[in-house]
Amino acid sequence: MTDEHEAWLGIDLGTQSVRVLLVTADGTVLGSGSAPLAGRRDGVRHEQDPQHWWQALCAASRTALGSAPPGLPIGGLAVCGTSGTVLLTDGSGRSVSPALMYDDGRAAAEAARARDAGLAVQDTWALPKALWLMGEYGPGLRLAHQPDLIVTRLTGEPPPADSSHALKTGYDLHREAWPEAALAQLGVSGRLLPDVVRPGTRLGQVSAQAADATGIPAGTPVLAGMTDGCAAQIASGALRPGSWNSVLGTTLVLKGAARDPVRDPTGVVYNHRAPDGTWLPGGASSVGAGALAAHFPDADPAAMDERAVAFEPSRAIAYPLVSPGERFPFRAPEATGFVLGDPADDAELWAALLQGVAFAERLCLDYLHHLGAPLDGPLTFTGGGARSPYWNQLRADILGRPARVPEQTEPALGMAALAAYGVSGAGTLPDIAERMVRVRTVLEPRAEHTARFADPYARLVNTLEAHGWLPPSVAEHARTRLRTNPKQP
Repeated sequence: MTDEHEAWLGIDLGTQSVRVLLVTADGTVLGSGSAPLAGRRDGVRHEQDPQHWWQALCAASRTALGSAPPGLPIGGLAVCGTSGTVLLTDGSGRSVSPALMYDDGRAAAEAARARDAGLAVQDTWALPKALWLMGEYGPGLRLAHQPDLIVTRLTGEPPPADSSHALKTGYDLHREAWPEAALAQLGVSGRLLPDVVRPGTRLGQVSAQAADATGIPAGTPVLAGMTDGCAAQIASGALRPGSWNSVLGTTLVLKGAARDPVRDPTGVVYNHRAPDGTWLPGGASSVGAGALAAHFPDADPAAMDERAVAFEPSRAIAYPLVSPGERFPFRAPEATGFVLGDPADDAELWAALLQGVAFAERLCLDYLHHLGAPLDGPLTFTGGGARSPYWNQLRADILGRPARVPEQTEPALGMAALAAYGVSGAGTLPDIAERMVRVRTVLEPRAEHTARFADPYARLVNTLEAHGWLPPSVAEHARTRLRTNPKQP
């Protein structure tokens, strides 16, 4: 069991910031820190400078540790990153390329080659981007996922990758091995790819040099992490079969727990593997809160939420893609965001964007139901979007089902729990996570509000089908569920 008198450090490498939480085994947050990140977008391209991750971590960790009681022992730490973000490094783990971010879409041709080789990958997954980087920088380098670079700086040695981040690089979670024959067909040598371990595996300890830079005590154990979506799922406590976590950040990620993998022939829904060998099905959409920042970069969200109440539903219907291309609940590289109708003012457009994200969230759940995924457990909201009480209630209304909101909605909390699980060697991850997760609010859907949004939801489904993005069978399944029972199970 974990020691109630020690703390655990969770590190989240996000799109817009690095966030660090220092938390005890009972969920008490002793310190938190964040530092901003900036990226470069150009059409389908999205890059970040990997050196900025380390600089941001140093600032965020010193802030998080600054309020900790003197002499408090830190039991361990784990790091999560954006799923599918990769770069190339030299033999010592130093970056030699920019980081191609999770939604970078430049490697569509390489993705098609990978699918021809029998690998079920999407255009923005890490493996196609690795092939693109090989073509640009040549052979002899090493592939690193986002957390691998930070762990290298923390421990002084390039680490094995965790199987969660390795999934989108083609790692076979069923066999727990790289698909060597298919990768060889693509010209990928074993030298490019790291060894892989399960999340929660000890990777090393914080070096003296890293301790000086970050303030994290030298000798602190470093454990293999998971992707940001899985980290947020751990932070939600949604780890028992049938439970789901909806992570609303820059984009939208739905992650659930199941005894068996959820099979999806299109590859839109894929399955991570929990440290105990059970399955975490889910998918990542390109719709999310990033659309709000894109349309209203200087807005006061709370003030805009208050004005949006007057537009339920909005006369405009939005499909608020953050960047071109959709990944879940359908794969459509050509998809672009749109707004049907003309909002009367900024407040109505804001309302349409909030509602559009919730419509996409409902469609994701409809698609999971279409695939036979277990949906009978609790739904939890986490991510930056869950800081908005208005949006949380709106989402519960549109989904037509209750939702829990924890006190802490950060993926970094999930990494603290994973570190505690990995170091303790006792107890299950669901048990440890549930002790750390404190539910702040349970939202009940308001039936009359749910009914208001049925028609605009159906119109969005019809429009996505008319564009040729949403498969007709999925669209009809969503409409059938809406006719027979406007509430999700």
